[in-house]
Amino acid sequence: MRDISWMTYIMLILASYRLTHLIVFDKITEFIRKPFVKKVKIETDDGVETKEVPTSMFGYLLKCYWCAGVWSAILLGGAYLLFPRVTFVFILIFSIAGGQSIIETFVGVNIKKVDYYSELKKKD
Repeated sequence: MRDISWMTYIMLILASYRLTHLIVFDKITEFIRKPFVKKVKIETDDGVETKEVPTSMFGYLLKCYWCAGVWSAILLGGAYLLFPRVTFVFILIFSIAGGQSIIETFVGVNIKKVDYYSELKKKD
């Protein structure tokens, strides 16, 4: 078995996170999910909401964050073990994007908190 450094392991985690998010949530890969989901209207207390529901097990795989995460980890980890030089380029790119998206989410949430608290302070 090949030894994996802690830095490569962290990069694999971040790359898997970003690939999973790309598959499950991002608009750019919607064309992949579209044939396997249908839109359903659901009545809630707030009104009518539209929700995407998988039409098959493959659709569920593409909409389930946990499921897609396992498969992206298998794909990236396995590819790295089999073809480390080629796969490392993709891991590097996806890990940078994954780290950036985590930082962006953290910053965005905290900016919203600051705005919320400043609005509360103005009301007092």
